[in-house]
Amino acid sequence: MPTLLSLNTAPVGQITVDGRPVATAIGKRGVDGRRRVEPLGIEGDAQADPTVHGGLARAVYAYPSEHYPFWETLRAQFGLAPWGERLPHGALGENLTIVGLLESGTWVGDLLRFPNCTLAVSQPRYPCFKLNAALGFKQAAKAMVAQAWSGFYLAVREPGTIAAGETFEVVPGAREVGIDELFRARAGR
Repeated sequence: MPTLLSLNTAPVGQITVDGRPVATAIGKRGVDGRRRVEPLGIEGDAQADPTVHGGLARAVYAYPSEHYPFWETLRAQFGLAPWGERLPHGALGENLTIVGLLESGTWVGDLLRFPNCTLAVSQPRYPCFKLNAALGFKQAAKAMVAQAWSGFYLAVREPGTIAAGETFEVVPGAREVGIDELFRARAGR
């Protein structure tokens, strides 16, 4: 059964990109205990640019942990981390680090039914320069596009609470548009 490995949040902070300060909340890190899930997101989490993140359709972002070894290898190849060093969950800006559900098996409208809340798959995530800064190399967004490993945004269908370690059920939606299919179409792949 798919499982939530880590629940990740971050406040808005600043990073420096090409010598200029940029507001971001991409630096998510795991939190302990239960958190409220409301229509606009998870308690204690923020989005710096609501024009591209957040809102009702993009309240929560999920990313499969199965892709983490790829990112860890790239960081090691670029000399940014020692071989074998693990990236902390949340490093790709996700609120939910999950296992057992990939983009290729996820469709717009599918429901992720947790014990105390329900989330609806709404769209893939499209990477920007902030992902490059978070992972430490300028090719990160291009690598995400090349692999079509975007993760996916979720709308809050039934507010409640959520905690790391919970399993969830995937309730199929209409199954008309797949996340990887939509991502590839919009990314020109």
